[in-house]
Formats: sequence, structure tokens, C-alpha cells
Amino acid sequence: MPRYDYRCENCGHQFEAKHGFNDPTPACPNCEAHNVQRLITTMPAVKKGMSADAGHGGTASKEQLRSKWAEETPKLREKLVSKLGEDMVSKNLPELKSSSDA
Repeated sequence: MPRYDYRCENCGHQFEAKHGFNDPTPACPNCEAHNVQRLITTMPAVKKGMSADAGHGGTASKEQLRSKWAEETPKLREKLVSKLGEDMVSKNLPELKSSSDA
């Protein structure tokens, strides 16, 4: 279950509570007031695209890396074509072949 940080608006006490996402907000353990505010203290890191882990446990085989490259390259090419145009991408980045060229 995720942990959340709260601050009581009644007494100012800060505390941590572990509960499900849809569970009701807990009462303050100090004064038992229910007017508590969830605090954002850290942000989880979410990696996407080529920086995402292709394997399990931080290591990836060549096959997994090739698969990840094959998955991400068309997405990258599409973004570049939308910003720079087909001619510019084809001329300057021939390694990013279009799916029709593959």
C-alpha cells in the first residue's frame, strides 16, 4: 500500500499514513481532527522511451535492447517528421527509416 504524508489543519501535526488510493482520508493521530491535507513530499520517477529499462533488474540482453530500439525508433521518427518534415528527417537521419522503407 502507498504511504501518504499529511498535515493537520487543526493542530499543524505532520504524519504519515499507509492506505489504499480510494480509502478515506485518515484522522490526525494527535488531535483526531478530520481536516487534514495531503502533502506532496517526493515525486516518483517514471522513465519512458529509450531511457526506460528494457530488461529486468537493470540489465538487458542485446535482444532486449534491439527490441526496445525497434519499438521506440518509429515513435521518435514520427515526432521528428511532425516537427522538421519528411525531407529533413530522411536527408539527415537515414538510420531512422520509415516503416514503409523497412
